[in-house]
Amino acid sequence: MRGSGDGGRDGPGAWLPPASGEILLVTGNNFLRDETERIVAAAGGSLRTAADAAQAAAGWDNADIVLVGSDVRELPPRRRAPAVLLGVSGEDGNIWQLAAVLGAERVALLPEAAAWLAEHLSASRSPEAGGHVLGLTGGSGGAGASTAAAWLAQAAAGHGARTLLIDGDPWGGGLELTLAAEDTPGLRWPDLAEARGSIDHAQLSDSLPVAGGFSFLSWPGTRERPPAVDPASVAAVMDAARRGFEVVIVDIGRGTDSLRSFAWDCDRILLLATAQLKSAVAAARLLNELPPVDTGLVIRGNPGAGMDAPLIAESLGLPLHGVLPEVRGTGTAAELGRLLELGRRKPVRRFAAGVLELLDGDAP
Repeated sequence: MRGSGDGGRDGPGAWLPPASGEILLVTGNNFLRDETERIVAAAGGSLRTAADAAQAAAGWDNADIVLVGSDVRELPPRRRAPAVLLGVSGEDGNIWQLAAVLGAERVALLPEAAAWLAEHLSASRSPEAGGHVLGLTGGSGGAGASTAAAWLAQAAAGHGARTLLIDGDPWGGGLELTLAAEDTPGLRWPDLAEARGSIDHAQLSDSLPVAGGFSFLSWPGTRERPPAVDPASVAAVMDAARRGFEVVIVDIGRGTDSLRSFAWDCDRILLLATAQLKSAVAAARLLNELPPVDTGLVIRGNPGAGMDAPLIAESLGLPLHGVLPEVRGTGTAAELGRLLELGRRKPVRRFAAGVLELLDGDAP
């Protein structure tokens, strides 16, 4: 519970807990330092700054949260990865490669992401970590990422977990069509395109459509060009989703923008591939684009078909987290919006149970 001096939920004191620990900012960029000082000072937080990694080394591990500017190119030896890599709005895509090199958990471009950063700092130091976020992406077309995502959401909801399925691919045709839920009332991604800062997780949960016992957030299944959704809006939605649901399943897609927007918010990523050489090679390429998030492999296909699943996993350097069964009629069921009917079959339930056990192992 917040103290009487927090200024209320609507004031800047709502950004950070009043009894906050130290935040360490490592940057020689004056703009990034000034912006971060403004955010933390407005909330009464404690910020310590260092111009470079060498100067920051002594107090690095004592800080609750470490923020690093994009001017920092290496970390002190044997120090934990920074929570957020800060950049200046307009920086090119190289900042994402730098984040991967440094092992940063998030990227925030200031000043546009100032509200998100404030909310993220607050949530990061909350005693309640929130729900699990599991992302799925296909190493190649036909790997079954969207199918697996729907079945996993169905299984999690069937076990009584508050579950949200997120459609992360604006060019995927709309996950709502697969669920036969295009007419179900509730918010879609275009309704959240202008979202910024903190989104009330209870209001978000109440406003989303439901199918198969779980909530979902989909791109519209129409021919209209999907509108652009700012990364800050995606970050705000993802933070609210984590706070409002116990399990969040994200069908990330394979596009560069989708990977940047959603993959970084996942606690774990499943990379799907078929048991074929071409698909395995494509998965290896996509693996290089993923952020430093715990990643496992799922092979689509029946045992004995194509290449050996453990061999593919070994070649990619990933643990094998399951085999997505080939269920006759899956393609037709997806076209007709009857995919969840197949999700009740025993092989599918067995696959989903094995994956969901991984989330139990991730529990804080």
